[in-house]
Amino acid sequence: MSGFRSVTSASVVLHQTNIDTDQIIPARFLSTTERAGLGRNAFNDWRWQADGTPNPEFAFNQPQNEGRSILLAGRNFGCGSSREHAPWALTDLGLRAIVSSEIADIFRGNSLKNGLLPIVLDEADVQELMQRPDDELTVDVASRELRTPDGRIYTFPLDGFSQTCLLEGVDQLGYLLGRAPEIERYETEHAR
Repeated sequence: MSGFRSVTSASVVLHQTNIDTDQIIPARFLSTTERAGLGRNAFNDWRWQADGTPNPEFAFNQPQNEGRSILLAGRNFGCGSSREHAPWALTDLGLRAIVSSEIADIFRGNSLKNGLLPIVLDEADVQELMQRPDDELTVDVASRELRTPDGRIYTFPLDGFSQTCLLEGVDQLGYLLGRAPEIERYETEHAR
């Protein structure tokens, strides 16, 4: 996982509400512990038709959305089961940030551990952003801001530990391993 300071991108919009983790990555694709390749199966039942061809109506299959790394989604995104494969699939799909008015707690935690930034804004703000998906939004982890090209700034909540992990590109274990010398020094100084 690489450090994440900021990203600037237009958005992919999914107006649906209550998008659960089984819609993000269906259970039949959970047999792997490999993250690479899961993006192909992200939103599988919406992205692909029965014959395996892309559904041209689905947002991620539309040419103008190719390469976009910010998702604007309806409220209650990531509800359902606690599968960590959901943020794995979304990051493998190329996403760096999810913006919604409500993001499920477990999904939020799993996302932060895997370098995907869940951003919660007021419903009216999300709906306004959805009306302008081609705007180049800038998500700045260090300042905890989402900025629009016309100068609007939306601050979002992000706890300090998660912010540090995102900026450094580590999960909790990586954070601790990166501080091993400090931990060892403390243990040596405080040994009985």
